[in-house]
Amino acid sequence: MIIYLFLLLSLIPCISNGISFDPFTDKTEITYHGGPILTGKVNLMLIWYGDENDNVHKNLIRNFVKSLNKERKSATKKGQPQVKTWWKVVESYQSLLPGAKSGEPPDIKVVAEKQKSTNPKYGKVLTQQIIIPNLIEAVTHGDTGLLPVIIAARDVTVQGLCAGKCADKGVLENNQSYIVVGNPETECPGACGWPFFEADSGPKGPVLKPPNQNMAGDAMVAAFAGALVDTVLSPKNSGFFGGNEFEPFGPATVCRGIFGEDAAPGHPGKVLTDSKEGGNYNAIGNEGKRFLVPAIWNPKTKSCWTPMMKE
Repeated sequence: MIIYLFLLLSLIPCISNGISFDPFTDKTEITYHGGPILTGKVNLMLIWYGDENDNVHKNLIRNFVKSLNKERKSATKKGQPQVKTWWKVVESYQSLLPGAKSGEPPDIKVVAEKQKSTNPKYGKVLTQQIIIPNLIEAVTHGDTGLLPVIIAARDVTVQGLCAGKCADKGVLENNQSYIVVGNPETECPGACGWPFFEADSGPKGPVLKPPNQNMAGDAMVAAFAGALVDTVLSPKNSGFFGGNEFEPFGPATVCRGIFGEDAAPGHPGKVLTDSKEGGNYNAIGNEGKRFLVPAIWNPKTKSCWTPMMKE
């Protein structure tokens, strides 16, 4: 009973502070608040946490990371949307920093520097207060040069999942940023499996087919992509964001639920369909993998944007 009450209480803060911003009704603008952003080379440490990690999920996330740094010439010639084009919008934020040089902003190269698979020895409920800091310290050995990304297996619950976030970012006491990604395969697919699974609430729009035929894996890529954008552009919660310091909304958060033109509540917008597999996507990446990437706030147009939308 004591353990149960502890877990219940540990979940309350995140549930009560779930994301309340609605991009279809609330208006905001991303502005710079003076803090750092991640530039140059970003070294990820992918932490696969749980007994039931899926190799398909691992492969999709690793391929997505590689896609951020590669531009496919064949796709460019055909005018096909690319993950790298999407990432260039994130890189463009560097031009808004004080003292930024004119011209094309430099690359922000994201690399899966290290990976670690671990059983859930810290418990099967990932909480921000105790478990996540202890896990990161044990796996990274205090290396603050790494950006830890915890990816939950199907047998692990993440604090706050189903409460407005399917992936989250945070900052530890040692000032190290991190990302945690939930797994919607068994935990709240109606909240975090959308748009590849019918939503639990709200308007019922079309349910898309996962681009890689894996609902959970493709949804996790989309959630991770959004959290990565918000982390790179505001790792210490003092960089680029909308709203205010007490309720900040990152460049991906302000555009949640938007994947293409004519998006509306419950409707992801117009996207492409793979002629062979029938999966829906809006960007092509490493090894020709197809992904559905979330919209991000484009500082050039001051609007939400994906590679399927005009700049």
